[in-house]
Amino acid sequence: MIRKTVAMFAIASLALTVSCKENSNAALRIDEETAEKAEQAHADAGKVAVMEFNETDYDFGTVEQGEKVTHTFTFKNTGSSDLLITNAKASCGCTVPSYTETAVAPGETGEVNVEFNTAGKNGKQSKSVTITANTEKGTEVVKFTADVVKKS
Repeated sequence: MIRKTVAMFAIASLALTVSCKENSNAALRIDEETAEKAEQAHADAGKVAVMEFNETDYDFGTVEQGEKVTHTFTFKNTGSSDLLITNAKASCGCTVPSYTETAVAPGETGEVNVEFNTAGKNGKQSKSVTITANTEKGTEVVKFTADVVKKS
């Protein structure tokens, strides 16, 4: 009986030792991966995309109710890393944004287009589009206004 208990204890100890050694090797691999990622992050430090717009506010002026008007906001990537827009969200359903969907290299330009549907609108309107991109701030905002009048 004692021999069985000692044998079971020896087997359990061996299994635990092997298991710990495998976990130790896994931890070592994880540490190496973390170090490589940290090295890459350090190499990329200081490289950031910068979205510089020609204008961030636009006035459509006076438009007739029911018209769809569009405007293109042009930007230049003045940073040192490719700029990628991941989303553009309008402040209301009457505005539909679209944007350059490919990476914009440093020194290159891209666009954010807005289409404003004036149906059901009347008077002074102020709308915005929030752009999500890999810039330092993470979001940029463009705005527009319009004075919507009823058709004569």
